Amino acid sequence: MTLNDFMKNNFPDLELQSPLFYSWDASIRFELGVNESPGSIHENPLYLQGVYRRAIDLFETLHAPEDELYLVVDVHDFGKGHALRRKLNVFAKYVGKNSALRRLRHENRPYIYPEDDEDGTYRTHRFSLKCCRSDFRYAALLRAICNQDMGIRPSIHFPVYFVNETKGTIYYVYDDRGCDLLGVNPEAIRRVYNEFNTWILDYDRTEIDEVFK
Repeated sequence: MTLNDFMKNNFPDLELQSPLFYSWDASIRFELGVNESPGSIHENPLYLQGVYRRAIDLFETLHAPEDELYLVVDVHDFGKGHALRRKLNVFAKYVGKNSALRRLRHENRPYIYPEDDEDGTYRTHRFSLKCCRSDFRYAALLRAICNQDMGIRPSIHFPVYFVNETKGTIYYVYDDRGCDLLGVNPEAIRRVYNEFNTWILDYDRTEIDEVFK
């Protein structure tokens, strides 16, 4: 099965684009960043450690070692010619197996935010790799995603989605503030809803609780 086939069969009419939470009923938004200091991140080094721990704990709970995953990276090309070169860093740096890299797929798509592309010249390069969690350094990758607005390296500044074909879920860390979790239905993510209930973003809690009644 390809990523596109999986999405059509399980998440019909859903576009992989931020914000995912508001685009699908069976979804949860978790808060990753807590106890943030008003000053520099360097004045509160425990903040990012807490962010990393939450992001990795959620990932490991969601994705069993034997699950079949799609690692999906969207690189937006605004006509500057850097998109294809930049994507190589993610897969070359975080995917350790050449046998896995040979499964990498590329799709050249219209820009996924057409309302911001009046001339229709932008493109979105979507790279997807079917793998399992042992094929890539997921902890390091998640830390780099969380670093994107922190002014520290390594950091990743384009969307990365973890699509679980086995469980029927999509996990998306948008930055150090939080992440979105989608399930094909509420039962697919009920365990995570129960186990990490205190991490749910309070702003959206009422809406989320309604889904899992």
